[in-house]
Amino acid sequence: MDQLTRAPEELMERNPRPWLKHYPDDVPASLSYPPHGMPWLLERAVDRWPGRTACIYYDEHLTYTRLLSRARRIAQWLVQQGLQPGDRVGLLLPNTPEYIAALNGIWLAGGTAVALSPLFVPEEAGAFVAATQCKIVITLDVLSPLVSQGEQPPETIVYSSLGNRMSRLERLGYAWVRLMRLGMKGVAPVSRSFELRQILRDGRKTEDAFEPVAVTPADRAYILPTGGTTSAPKAVTLTHANLMANAWQLCHWAGNKAGEEVLLAVLPFFHSYGLSTCLTNGAALGATLVLHHRFRTTSVLRLLQEHQPTIFPAVPAMLAALNPVLEKSGSSRIKSLKAVISGGAPLPASISNRFSELTGAEVVEGYGLSEASPVTHAGPLDGRAISGTIGLPLPDTDAKIVDAATGTEELPLGEVGELIVRGPQVMQGYWNDPEATANAIRDGWLYTGDLGTCDHHGYFRIVDRKKDLIITSGFNVYPGDVEAVLKSYPGVKELTIVGVPDESKGEIVKSILVMKSGKTLNRHDFLAYCRKHLAAHKRPRLIEERTEDLPRNFLGKVLRRELRNDTGHRVDA
Repeated sequence: MDQLTRAPEELMERNPRPWLKHYPDDVPASLSYPPHGMPWLLERAVDRWPGRTACIYYDEHLTYTRLLSRARRIAQWLVQQGLQPGDRVGLLLPNTPEYIAALNGIWLAGGTAVALSPLFVPEEAGAFVAATQCKIVITLDVLSPLVSQGEQPPETIVYSSLGNRMSRLERLGYAWVRLMRLGMKGVAPVSRSFELRQILRDGRKTEDAFEPVAVTPADRAYILPTGGTTSAPKAVTLTHANLMANAWQLCHWAGNKAGEEVLLAVLPFFHSYGLSTCLTNGAALGATLVLHHRFRTTSVLRLLQEHQPTIFPAVPAMLAALNPVLEKSGSSRIKSLKAVISGGAPLPASISNRFSELTGAEVVEGYGLSEASPVTHAGPLDGRAISGTIGLPLPDTDAKIVDAATGTEELPLGEVGELIVRGPQVMQGYWNDPEATANAIRDGWLYTGDLGTCDHHGYFRIVDRKKDLIITSGFNVYPGDVEAVLKSYPGVKELTIVGVPDESKGEIVKSILVMKSGKTLNRHDFLAYCRKHLAAHKRPRLIEERTEDLPRNFLGKVLRRELRNDTGHRVDA
């Protein structure tokens, strides 16, 4: 029987919580959390399901036993290189078996993993490596220039490759990318470089003698970047206890059917959403992870049909892209999918309803942020999810809405304010930034920066980002509310709302939109639509029509900050 420890009692002091009445019958209000470091999940999976397939990538099927063996060899090598407990090791990899093995290897060696995004430019990657003092980075060969070209490159790079797994045509494309980025050298130059495949080969004979370095739940496990596109990212520091708590919460929310589930793992592991919902939750469930390094509709459709996953963590853009493909071909061959948890951006009901119709899956929306490992809320998977909400707080997670100005006054149900949360998954703090930590976490509560409401049933709804709030002539305008109305205007493909500084009003509302192919914007008609459906202070005073798609991050969120300072044609409401 697993050794367990109770959740902190202080998390239960606000009673009753309205959301508990709407929990699925098989989800407890409070959980017992394993008092171990994160490698325990992989070791437990080996003890319980040694021959079960842990992950599938192309034609490779890797059992839990073989996956742990690879992690131990990497850990052994790291210790041989002089890695000390708490030392940081960077990970710059897509969703491959190497990511899972390397992450657990870092933990087994007593190290702290640092997530590096393939979306970084060399300047950003180098700055983050330097800030977190990573001396070793484990990466993909074609991504190695991101860290080697920074001002302070790591001393050591360990690299792997995708080419040996790909089809002949894919290998040609990969070889071309490799040549363009690396020339004939094979890997970007640093002081020392090693091939991961060789490290795994060399460790076969000695791995049994390796003794993992002991870690405690309070030790640092994972550091990842978060923050805006206009400033240096902050480094969220998550402990083993934080990650364990979120993995345990998620696997119980999914029904805790240990050793039975198959997860489609397309969300990137370098982001906390993919890390927790797929990688660590998968280990807690003893699930098989169907991996793919990049979302492509044809590839994902093939994986859905071939491997019949039961759970699919996703973002709305993925579901929107899959719906038309499923409509044309393929939905009849997907019979296993039970649950889809969507996060990262608002989920339109039309998209979720259509995906559910096509696959039979229960599609719910969730919510989280990197500072909370990241998931704090999710829709119930028993049919009681409410469209347009982020669902209910997870077990042992408290949440409330407070006034946005001071953050000290709890607001009545239904009023808009800042969402704050607390629970065992909330971060230790920001790396080497006590001021930012103190601003984000006050009296144990994490201030999310998101504006939302809570109804009398305990369902929460996000209205907007606090920093995206537009204040025009003293009136609050929530861009999400305006977007929800104007996206229904005939012919609109994409639309977002931003605030633009104005001398007399403080800010004015600006609409930036992209019309569908073959459609043109009739400004007179659009303004009439605005007057009919929006209060005067919510109506756009500036309208900009674009021909190219709006800029988005990899989770599908429109990058409003990139659009705020653009100029557009001014019109009267």
